Amino acid sequence: MPPGDVRLSVVVPAYQEHDRIKVSIDSIRSALGNLDGGLEIIVVDDGSTDGTADAARAAGADQVLPHERNRGKGAAVRTGMRAAKGRTVAFTDADLSYAPSQLRVLLADVESGWDVVVGSRAHADTQTVVRRSFVRSIGGRAINWLTRPVLRGRYRDTQCGIKAFRSDAGKFVFDRTRVDGFAFDVELFVIVERNDLTLLEAPVTVSNTSRSTVHAARDGWRLVRDLWRIRRWARAGVYDATGDASGDVASPPHA
Repeated sequence: MPPGDVRLSVVVPAYQEHDRIKVSIDSIRSALGNLDGGLEIIVVDDGSTDGTADAARAAGADQVLPHERNRGKGAAVRTGMRAAKGRTVAFTDADLSYAPSQLRVLLADVESGWDVVVGSRAHADTQTVVRRSFVRSIGGRAINWLTRPVLRGRYRDTQCGIKAFRSDAGKFVFDRTRVDGFAFDVELFVIVERNDLTLLEAPVTVSNTSRSTVHAARDGWRLVRDLWRIRRWARAGVYDATGDASGDVASPPHA
């Protein structure tokens, strides 16, 4: 059994979510609140100026971790994952595009022995309740095409906003991440591949929302830049298991 004080931690990265973070927390609590072994909800406020952190505290989040400035989704997820106390640690988007009840499915897959379980909107069994806009759909396909020179495997959806990890695998992965922006999802896959962690792609039920904090031109350029950086770091061995400060070898959790 992996280390942890509760059965499941759920990390919710949030930016300018004052008006709906309570709904998100309440929905997660309602769907998972009776979970045997305990539940922890962690909200990471990524530099919001609208009182998101205060709203999250008022709504009963177990941990609220604010960033002084907006750093990016990757940085927010990293902060939450490192602070999590669960034996399984998951993250999901604040807009609840994925119903919180689906976290139970990912939890069961992790507990069955997988190191990492990722949602895939392109899975044959995935159901789409509300489809993405045409522009976002084209953007998603472009991202998948751009990741091909970076990843060894062929994944049809690296950017799905719901993923779960064994706590030891999550620590191993997020201690090695460097990307603060949206390319951090791709970085996770690279670290998993290079260290032979096990990964399962799981179907999801998705209800896309029209609200988004993504700026196509700005974030598209950053994504391309970060994919290039990820490839360069991977070739340099940055993501591989290495010795720590004491000289011991930091190995993948199942090694």
